Amino acid sequence: MMTNDQLSRYSRQILLPNFGTAGQERLHAARVLIIGLGGLGSPVALYLAAAGVGRLLLADSDTVELSNLHRQILHTTARIGMTKAQSAQQTLAARNAEVELVTIEQRLTAENMLALVQQVDVVVDCCDNFATRFAINAACVAARRPLVSGAVLRLEGQVTVFSGQPGDPCYRCLYPDSEDFTGDTCATNGILAPIAGIIGSTQATETLKILTGIGTPLIGQLLVLDGLNMQWRNLRLRADLACPVCAHQ
Repeated sequence: MMTNDQLSRYSRQILLPNFGTAGQERLHAARVLIIGLGGLGSPVALYLAAAGVGRLLLADSDTVELSNLHRQILHTTARIGMTKAQSAQQTLAARNAEVELVTIEQRLTAENMLALVQQVDVVVDCCDNFATRFAINAACVAARRPLVSGAVLRLEGQVTVFSGQPGDPCYRCLYPDSEDFTGDTCATNGILAPIAGIIGSTQATETLKILTGIGTPLIGQLLVLDGLNMQWRNLRLRADLACPVCAHQ
C-alpha cells in the first residue's frame, strides 16, 4: 500500500495511461544496475531515482575530474577527487531518500559481471569503452536480462534495447570482434554535453517502460541521433546467426 507522500511524489506518472499505482509498485520492487556514472549515467540515475525505482546499483570505479563536469551532471566541483559512485549516491539520496542505493567502486570485468547482472531486473550500459560493453552484453545474454544500451560521441548518439532472450539480437550482433573501435572516445573526439542528456534520458525512458510494461521497448531497433541537424533515424537490428555470444542460445 502506497503512503500519501508517495502518492503525491509520483502522482504525475501515476496519472499516465496504463501506469497507475500498479506501475509505481512495480518500480518500487525493481532493481536496476547502472554501469558508468558519467555523461549518460547521470541522467539515467537521476530519472530512475526520481521515478522511484526501488534499488539502484551504481557501478563506476573512476573519480570525478574537472573535465567531467560540463556533461556529468551528477557531480559537482566540490566532489573532484571523490569516486563517481560516492558522488552519485550523495546526489541521488538528496533527490529521493526512498531509493536504496548500492555503490560498486571496483572495475567490472567479464569475471565479476555475471554475479551483478543476476541480481537485477534491467542493466543500463552507460560506459565508454567496448571491452566493458562486450562483457556487459555477454553477462546479460547468459542471465537473460534486458540491456539498455547507449553511446554518444561529438554531436551523435544511439540507443537500443537488447532483450537477452534467445532469438533476439545482442550487442555483439551489432558490433562484431573484427572491427577496431579503440580511437572513438570523448577524450579524443569531444562531445556536446546536451547530447549525453538526450541519449541518457532516452535510456531512462526505455528502462521505465521495461519495468512497468508500458509501451514498446526498442528491442530489435537502433535509434540514432544526428544532433547537428537534430534528426533521428530508426534502424532495424537482426540477430546474427554466427554471433559468438547469442547464436548458441
